[in-house]
Amino acid sequence: MFNLTGRKFLVTGGSGSIGRAIAQAFYNSGATVCISGTNAEALEITSEGKMKIILCDLKNKDDVISLVDRATEAMYGFDGIVCNAGITRDKLLMRMTDDEWNEVLQVNLTSTFQLNRSACKILSKNRWGRIINISSVVAFTGNHGQANYTASKAGMIAMSKSIAKEYAN
Repeated sequence: MFNLTGRKFLVTGGSGSIGRAIAQAFYNSGATVCISGTNAEALEITSEGKMKIILCDLKNKDDVISLVDRATEAMYGFDGIVCNAGITRDKLLMRMTDDEWNEVLQVNLTSTFQLNRSACKILSKNRWGRIINISSVVAFTGNHGQANYTASKAGMIAMSKSIAKEYAN
C-alpha cells in the first residue's frame, strides 16, 4: 500500500469503524499510531495493544488544545494527523436547537481547526508532515435533516483548501 515506517500519526475518532480502518492501515504500513476518542473500550479494541491511546472529548476545548502535544509526547514525535472524528445530531432545521447546531460544529469543524493549527506549529518546525481531514460527500449535496452536519463538513473542505495554500510545499 504505502510505507510509513518511522512516521508518527494521530488519528481522531479511533473508536469508530472508519477511524479503526485508518489507524490499522497506518499501523500496518509501519507508522507509530496514536488514536483518540471518548470510548476507552472501543479504543482498546482498535489498538489491539499496538497503538497509543489518548482519551479526548472534542467538545472540550482544553482536551482539544492539548491533544497534539499529548500525542507527540506519547509517540516521541509527530508527523501528522488524521482528523476523522465526527458526530451527527440530525433534525429538521425548524426543530434543530442552537445546542445541537453548536455541538456538531464544535466537534466536526472547530476542533478540526484547533487540531490543524496545533499540528501546523509542529509540522512547520519539522519541515515535513501530513494533515488529512475527513469530510463527507454530503458537504457537496446537502442532506435532509443535516443542516448542521453538512455545514460542518463543507466548512472543513474550504478550511482544508486554505490551510493547504498556506502550508503545502
